[in-house]
Amino acid sequence: MPQFDRTPDDQPFEFKASMPGMDQGMDQGRGPAIPPFAGHDEPGATGGEEVARSFDIFFRAFEAYRQTNDARLEEIERRGSADVLTLDKLNRLDAALDATKRRLDDLTLKARRPALAPEARRGFTSQALEHKAAFETYLRSGRETSLRPLELKALSAGSDPDGGYLVPEQTEAEILRRMAEVSPIRAIAGNRHMSASTFKKPFAVSGPQAGWVAETAARPETTSPQLAELSFPAMELYAMPAATASLLDDAAVDMDAWIAEEVETAFAEQEGTAFVTGDGVNKPAGFLSVPRVAEASWAWGSLGTISTGEAGAFPASAPSDTLIDLIYSLKSGYRQNARFVMNRKTQGAIRKLKDADGNYLWQPPASAGAPSTLMNFPVTEAEDMPDIATDAAAIAFGDFRRGYLVVDRMGVRLLRDPYSAKPYVLFYTTKRVGGGVQDFDAIKLLTFSA
Repeated sequence: MPQFDRTPDDQPFEFKASMPGMDQGMDQGRGPAIPPFAGHDEPGATGGEEVARSFDIFFRAFEAYRQTNDARLEEIERRGSADVLTLDKLNRLDAALDATKRRLDDLTLKARRPALAPEARRGFTSQALEHKAAFETYLRSGRETSLRPLELKALSAGSDPDGGYLVPEQTEAEILRRMAEVSPIRAIAGNRHMSASTFKKPFAVSGPQAGWVAETAARPETTSPQLAELSFPAMELYAMPAATASLLDDAAVDMDAWIAEEVETAFAEQEGTAFVTGDGVNKPAGFLSVPRVAEASWAWGSLGTISTGEAGAFPASAPSDTLIDLIYSLKSGYRQNARFVMNRKTQGAIRKLKDADGNYLWQPPASAGAPSTLMNFPVTEAEDMPDIATDAAAIAFGDFRRGYLVVDRMGVRLLRDPYSAKPYVLFYTTKRVGGGVQDFDAIKLLTFSA
């Protein structure tokens, strides 16, 4: 079992993995201790050092996981079943591996976030700086005398007379950038910005008919290409962070950064759910809400599915064959940029699978910040994907940049409310976003059904 030890002089943790035995602490029923990551509580450690050390710990934890799982498989071959203690060790290691991966993801995300420092604003136009100063005055005091003339003067397509004020363009861009890093589907899907309430896109379902003819033969008239009009309405998404008077009075607090940090998680969580399972009613239509049909009978307007052949499980023999079938159900043009999408629990089950040569199908990230891979394709974790269950589409595979489209209406609007929750000041923040499948042939689903 992986052990984390701290030296007496409070030096960084050292990860140790040993086999067999995996330490007496686990045999006595104690779970693996997950202390702070190496370098996390060191005063002189930088963000890059934290990520590198945490990645090293994660990689060695996976090595211990593979050793324990190999021991489980050997016990099954030798005795017909695995030892209870070995199964318990494997489950605890699996939980420890998930915890270390979550921590590594958090550290990587924080390391990528640039601060909205004054130096970053040197390229701002005078109008943008004026808008930002007026907007900050509105946030702190509620005075809108200098903000209202600026928005009337701009008369941009994003300025709707529906209450509140538009956040500065730089703050809106920061919110969208943060959401792309937190929301798993937004990060891998296609994206468009629009100024209308609905984005309409024609899509060529089939090209023009063509054929071979002799030199002097007649050229029959060919059929024209078939086009389908896709419509992506923008739905309203809101968040309502609260601030205290002391926060608003503190001149050192960057209100732009505070607003972006407060709404990013709320927006990203709601988006993540809608992009996967949304029904299209007052929210985007998720790709799992699209009609499904067996891949052999696939037609435009539905997503093709591959069945495992076992209800609620992988087949007992050659489970990796179903994943190979899923991969090659996708056309070669889509496979170049394809990836797997599943939740963390499903990924835990995938970690135990091997190919015919005894190699693990799931591999940890090759470097800090890189995704895990499954059969050499990247894996995206989306916690809104269903768990493995009977008839559940727990694994999706495809080119999501071509298959799913996220549309953002320009403008993030904010309304200051000092009355509803005194003594707190609420900031009612809204943005409009839509989404849906744009290429039904670019995404395939693996269903756990007989």
